[in-house]
Amino acid sequence: MLNLALGEDVRLALCLGAHCDDIEIGCGGALWSLARKHPRMEFVIAVFASDDARERETRMAIEGLLGAAKYQLVMHRYRDGFFPAEWASIKNSFEALKALGVPDVVLTHQGNDRHQDHRIISELTWNTFRNHLVLEYEIPKYDGDLGQPNAYVPLTTEAVEQKLAILMSCFPSQAAKRWFTESLFRGLMRIRGMECNAPSGYAEAFYARKMLLGC
Repeated sequence: MLNLALGEDVRLALCLGAHCDDIEIGCGGALWSLARKHPRMEFVIAVFASDDARERETRMAIEGLLGAAKYQLVMHRYRDGFFPAEWASIKNSFEALKALGVPDVVLTHQGNDRHQDHRIISELTWNTFRNHLVLEYEIPKYDGDLGQPNAYVPLTTEAVEQKLAILMSCFPSQAAKRWFTESLFRGLMRIRGMECNAPSGYAEAFYARKMLLGC
Protein backbone atom coordinates (compact mmCIF):
# COMPACT_ATOMS: atom_id res chain seq x y z
CA MET A 1 0.00 0.00 0.00
CA LEU A 2 1.41 3.42 -1.01
CA ASN A 3 2.46 5.51 1.99
CA LEU A 4 1.94 9.27 1.55
CA ALA A 5 3.51 10.38 4.82
CA LEU A 6 2.87 13.72 6.50
CA GLY A 7 6.35 15.20 6.29
CA GLU A 8 8.39 17.66 8.27
CA ASP A 9 6.76 20.54 6.40
CA VAL A 10 3.52 19.95 8.35
CA ARG A 11 3.77 22.53 11.12
CA LEU A 12 0.20 23.17 12.29
CA ALA A 13 -2.70 20.77 12.74
CA LEU A 14 -6.22 22.04 13.43
CA CYS A 15 -8.42 19.50 15.22
CA LEU A 16 -12.17 20.12 15.38
CA GLY A 17 -14.69 18.31 17.57
CA ALA A 18 -18.36 18.93 18.24
CA HIS A 19 -18.14 17.53 21.78
CA CYS A 20 -15.54 16.79 24.42
CA ASP A 21 -13.98 13.35 23.66
CA ASP A 22 -14.84 13.40 19.91
CA ILE A 23 -11.29 14.27 18.86
CA GLU A 24 -9.76 11.78 21.29
CA ILE A 25 -12.01 8.97 20.02
CA GLY A 26 -11.69 9.82 16.34
CA CYS A 27 -8.01 10.65 15.98
CA GLY A 28 -6.37 10.37 19.41
CA GLY A 29 -3.88 7.77 18.21
CA ALA A 30 -2.86 9.88 15.22
CA LEU A 31 -2.38 12.96 17.42
CA TRP A 32 -0.30 11.01 19.95
CA SER A 33 1.88 9.71 17.12
CA LEU A 34 2.29 13.06 15.34
CA ALA A 35 3.22 14.87 18.55
CA ARG A 36 6.05 12.42 19.18
CA LYS A 37 7.29 11.93 15.63
CA HIS A 38 7.26 15.67 14.83
CA PRO A 39 8.12 17.47 18.10
CA ARG A 40 8.14 20.89 16.39
CA MET A 41 4.57 20.45 15.19
CA GLU A 42 1.89 22.67 16.77
CA PHE A 43 -1.77 21.93 17.35
CA VAL A 44 -5.00 23.91 17.70
CA ILE A 45 -7.76 21.91 19.39
CA ALA A 46 -11.27 23.39 19.07
CA VAL A 47 -14.31 21.88 20.84
CA PHE A 48 -17.75 23.42 20.38
CA ALA A 49 -20.04 21.93 23.06
CA SER A 50 -18.66 21.88 26.58
CA ASP A 51 -19.20 22.80 30.23
CA ASP A 52 -16.83 23.24 33.16
CA ALA A 53 -16.59 19.55 34.07
CA ARG A 54 -16.26 18.34 30.48
CA GLU A 55 -13.67 21.01 29.74
CA ARG A 56 -11.52 19.73 32.59
CA GLU A 57 -11.76 16.23 31.14
CA THR A 58 -10.73 17.48 27.72
CA ARG A 59 -7.78 19.47 29.03
CA MET A 60 -6.46 16.42 30.85
CA ALA A 61 -6.94 14.17 27.80
CA ILE A 62 -5.29 16.56 25.33
CA GLU A 63 -2.35 17.05 27.66
CA GLY A 64 -1.92 13.29 27.78
CA LEU A 65 -2.13 12.93 23.99
CA LEU A 66 0.12 15.81 23.02
CA GLY A 67 2.61 15.70 25.87
CA ALA A 68 5.28 18.38 25.44
CA ALA A 69 3.96 19.57 22.06
CA LYS A 70 2.85 23.17 21.74
CA TYR A 71 -0.92 23.51 21.49
CA GLN A 72 -3.87 25.87 21.96
CA LEU A 73 -7.19 24.65 23.31
CA VAL A 74 -10.29 26.58 22.20
CA MET A 75 -13.48 25.68 24.07
CA HIS A 76 -17.01 26.84 23.21
CA ARG A 77 -20.31 26.41 25.05
CA TYR A 78 -22.79 25.74 22.26
CA ARG A 79 -25.81 23.69 23.26
CA ASP A 80 -25.32 19.96 22.75
CA GLY A 81 -27.71 18.60 20.13
CA PHE A 82 -28.77 22.00 18.75
CA PHE A 83 -25.95 22.92 16.36
CA PRO A 84 -28.19 23.28 13.25
CA ALA A 85 -30.13 26.05 15.05
CA GLU A 86 -26.86 27.86 15.89
CA TRP A 87 -25.23 27.58 12.47
CA ALA A 88 -24.48 31.31 12.06
CA SER A 89 -22.91 31.69 15.48
CA ILE A 90 -20.79 28.57 15.07
CA LYS A 91 -19.72 29.83 11.65
CA ASN A 92 -18.42 33.01 13.32
CA SER A 93 -16.41 30.83 15.72
CA PHE A 94 -14.93 29.00 12.74
CA GLU A 95 -13.91 32.26 11.12
CA ALA A 96 -12.17 33.29 14.34
CA LEU A 97 -9.99 30.17 14.13
CA LYS A 98 -8.29 31.60 11.06
CA ALA A 99 -6.50 34.13 13.27
CA LEU A 100 -4.67 31.28 15.04
CA GLY A 101 -2.63 30.33 11.98
CA VAL A 102 -2.93 28.57 8.64
CA PRO A 103 -3.22 24.81 9.27
CA ASP A 104 -1.35 22.32 7.12
CA VAL A 105 -3.89 19.62 7.97
CA VAL A 106 -7.42 19.84 9.40
CA LEU A 107 -8.97 16.92 11.31
CA THR A 108 -12.75 16.98 11.58
CA HIS A 109 -15.91 14.85 11.70
CA GLN A 110 -16.80 12.80 8.65
CA GLY A 111 -19.47 14.38 6.48
CA ASN A 112 -21.92 11.45 6.52
CA ASP A 113 -22.05 11.24 10.33
CA ARG A 114 -25.70 10.98 11.37
CA HIS A 115 -25.27 13.05 14.53
CA GLN A 116 -26.48 16.52 13.62
CA ASP A 117 -23.78 18.31 15.63
CA HIS A 118 -21.03 16.28 13.97
CA ARG A 119 -22.42 17.00 10.49
CA ILE A 120 -22.51 20.75 11.13
CA ILE A 121 -18.86 20.77 12.21
CA SER A 122 -17.88 18.84 9.08
CA GLU A 123 -19.94 21.13 6.85
CA LEU A 124 -18.43 24.27 8.35
CA THR A 125 -14.94 22.81 8.07
CA TRP A 126 -15.27 22.59 4.31
CA ASN A 127 -17.05 25.93 4.20
CA THR A 128 -14.23 27.67 6.06
CA PHE A 129 -11.05 25.81 5.07
CA ARG A 130 -11.34 25.44 1.32
CA ASN A 131 -7.67 25.13 0.36
CA HIS A 132 -6.41 22.70 3.00
CA LEU A 133 -5.81 19.01 3.49
CA VAL A 134 -8.91 17.88 5.40
CA LEU A 135 -9.08 14.43 6.97
CA GLU A 136 -12.44 13.39 8.38
CA TYR A 137 -12.38 10.99 11.34
CA GLU A 138 -15.03 8.50 12.41
CA ILE A 139 -16.82 7.88 15.71
CA PRO A 140 -18.64 4.62 16.50
CA LYS A 141 -22.09 5.07 18.00
CA TYR A 142 -25.70 3.86 17.98
CA ASP A 143 -26.48 5.51 14.64
CA GLY A 144 -24.65 2.76 12.76
CA ASP A 145 -23.03 5.16 10.29
CA LEU A 146 -19.56 3.66 9.93
CA GLY A 147 -18.60 3.64 6.27
CA GLN A 148 -15.69 2.87 3.96
CA PRO A 149 -12.81 5.24 4.74
CA ASN A 150 -10.04 5.75 2.21
CA ALA A 151 -7.11 6.99 4.32
CA TYR A 152 -5.43 5.26 7.25
CA VAL A 153 -2.91 6.07 9.96
CA PRO A 154 -1.22 2.87 11.20
CA LEU A 155 -0.65 2.96 14.96
CA THR A 156 2.05 1.39 17.06
CA THR A 157 0.97 -0.79 19.94
CA GLU A 158 2.13 1.94 22.32
CA ALA A 159 -0.03 4.54 20.57
CA VAL A 160 -3.06 2.25 20.83
CA GLU A 161 -2.55 1.59 24.53
CA GLN A 162 -1.94 5.24 25.32
CA LYS A 163 -5.08 6.32 23.47
CA LEU A 164 -7.20 3.72 25.28
CA ALA A 165 -5.72 4.60 28.67
CA ILE A 166 -6.46 8.29 28.14
CA LEU A 167 -10.04 7.64 27.00
CA MET A 168 -10.77 5.39 29.96
CA SER A 169 -9.15 7.59 32.61
CA CYS A 170 -9.91 11.13 31.45
CA PHE A 171 -13.65 10.95 30.74
CA PRO A 172 -15.45 9.70 33.89
CA SER A 173 -18.60 11.53 32.76
CA GLN A 174 -18.95 8.96 29.96
CA ALA A 175 -18.33 5.84 32.02
CA ALA A 176 -22.04 5.02 32.40
CA LYS A 177 -22.61 4.92 28.63
CA ARG A 178 -22.76 1.33 27.43
CA TRP A 179 -20.90 2.10 24.23
CA PHE A 180 -18.00 3.96 25.86
CA THR A 181 -15.77 0.93 26.38
CA GLU A 182 -12.17 0.03 25.73
CA SER A 183 -13.23 -3.07 23.77
CA LEU A 184 -15.27 -1.00 21.30
CA PHE A 185 -12.49 1.49 20.61
CA ARG A 186 -9.88 -1.25 20.35
CA GLY A 187 -12.11 -3.29 18.06
CA LEU A 188 -12.59 -0.47 15.58
CA MET A 189 -8.84 0.24 15.47
CA ARG A 190 -8.25 -3.48 14.91
CA ILE A 191 -10.66 -3.59 11.97
CA ARG A 192 -9.06 -0.53 10.37
CA GLY A 193 -5.62 -1.96 11.03
CA MET A 194 -6.58 -5.13 9.19
CA GLU A 195 -7.93 -3.12 6.25
CA CYS A 196 -4.65 -1.24 5.75
CA ASN A 197 -2.35 -4.12 6.72
CA ALA A 198 -0.83 -2.13 9.59
CA PRO A 199 2.27 -3.81 11.07
CA SER A 200 0.81 -3.68 14.59
CA GLY A 201 -2.64 -4.71 13.40
CA TYR A 202 -4.16 -1.37 14.49
CA ALA A 203 -4.96 1.90 12.73
CA GLU A 204 -7.29 4.88 12.69
CA ALA A 205 -9.21 5.59 9.51
CA PHE A 206 -10.16 8.83 7.78
CA TYR A 207 -12.03 10.14 4.78
CA ALA A 208 -9.94 12.24 2.38
CA ARG A 209 -12.43 13.81 -0.02
CA LYS A 210 -9.77 15.85 -1.84
CA MET A 211 -6.01 15.41 -1.85
CA LEU A 212 -3.35 17.09 -3.98
CA LEU A 213 -0.60 14.70 -5.04
CA GLY A 214 2.73 16.13 -6.15
CA CYS A 215 4.65 14.27 -8.85
